[in-house]
Amino acid sequence: MVNQRAVSIEDIARVAGVSHSTVSRALRNNPLISLDMRERIQVLAREMNYVPNEIAQSLQMKRSKTIGLVVTSVADPFFGEVVRGVEEVAQAANLSVLLNASHNDADREFTAIETFQRRRVDGIIVADARLSSDYKTKPVQIKVPTILINSQAEDQSDAFNFVGIEDSFGARLAVEHLLQLGHRRIGYLGLGNRPRSNHLRLAGYMAAMSAAGLEPLDELVVIAGPGNLRHEDDANVGQELLPRLLAAGVTAVFCYNDMLAVGALVACRELGLKVPGDLSLVGFDDIALAKYVTPPLTTIHQPMFDLGRSAMEMLLDLLDQKEVENKVLQPYLVTRQSSAPL
Repeated sequence: MVNQRAVSIEDIARVAGVSHSTVSRALRNNPLISLDMRERIQVLAREMNYVPNEIAQSLQMKRSKTIGLVVTSVADPFFGEVVRGVEEVAQAANLSVLLNASHNDADREFTAIETFQRRRVDGIIVADARLSSDYKTKPVQIKVPTILINSQAEDQSDAFNFVGIEDSFGARLAVEHLLQLGHRRIGYLGLGNRPRSNHLRLAGYMAAMSAAGLEPLDELVVIAGPGNLRHEDDANVGQELLPRLLAAGVTAVFCYNDMLAVGALVACRELGLKVPGDLSLVGFDDIALAKYVTPPLTTIHQPMFDLGRSAMEMLLDLLDQKEVENKVLQPYLVTRQSSAPL
């Protein structure tokens, strides 16, 4: 079977008896062309099954109608909601989203950014970004508008706009909840490979403990090493490290994220401990899984969808050369059945 040649603007111009430029302008609704002529050509284009050449249009407009999105892992349920927020805004703006994963590796993150630039994306969003103030020492410079979500660089660059979460405030909410339930031996289970947010959540934990007149003891804080652990391994880390906090006599644990808490739940089951009867647990993120585990997890809700949506809206403003203000979103406590009075 012989494939038919795609209908071109020249074909429409020939049938309509007008110039190529007139058809091009009419299809773009250019007011230089009369309304009657525009409608006539647009109807003709539909009848001839004309499909616009996106590549040619992007070259003409110097836009590719694509944006690059770098996430740490496509397996982490947290990033699924972030991607959904980005895509909702991007699709409404007729933009396509290209996805790449960095796997907690700063070099892979920059390689992904470099790849996106070679593909001529209009802008880039980086979630859990490792971009720090020394990014300019890289051999390839970032030359397109770039937004960071929840930057993890301890030395965060001020060259990029960002949207983030109030990590320290969220941690305080978690610990204050456990304090109100009567717990005093409260542990913190953290992750060293998310340096900035882990530091802020640990600071919130310590601030809440100190405000309650309790000294944040070293034995009550366990943080996994800073190696390039995959996000999908977080549950295994929680399962492996929880016994160290149990040995310190904790009655409750605040976990850096929900997946650590899920791992801690598994460890409790293996050890014959009841949650919340023997140990109360609080997570952070409020991923979809949190409400379905047994018992359902008390957690700090992080507006993942709104993070993605806000980042994409900010990027659109940058593409339109508008002023952009950084955003810090507020988390809140979601109380379920994994926490109870002492």
